[in-house]
Amino acid sequence: MQYMLMFYQPAAEFEQRAETQALHASWMDYVGAIRASGIVVGGHGLHPPLTATTLRVRGDERQVQDGPFADTKEQLGGYFVIEVPDIDTALEWSARAPCAATGGVEVRPVFTTPM
Repeated sequence: MQYMLMFYQPAAEFEQRAETQALHASWMDYVGAIRASGIVVGGHGLHPPLTATTLRVRGDERQVQDGPFADTKEQLGGYFVIEVPDIDTALEWSARAPCAATGGVEVRPVFTTPM
């Protein structure tokens, strides 16, 4: 089964990302381990939330806003789609993510359609 792991980090971590070698190293270790496991279907890190643009359509009007959709304490920093046997395995990999201790990891089954 495929699961998407969405990594949420406190806003302060986005600002420190380039400055904190330990945080960067922990992410590189995690990324290396999960890729080496062979379960990764795809995934990417994201640029900081302030680079986002949000679009909403209301009636015939497009509303464009600079910044992320939600103003929250934690922002989406990246994701992986993984293929594992069950939710427990997906949760095990989620718990290893560096942001699990400071932010959170949302785990969702991926809806796939047959070809």
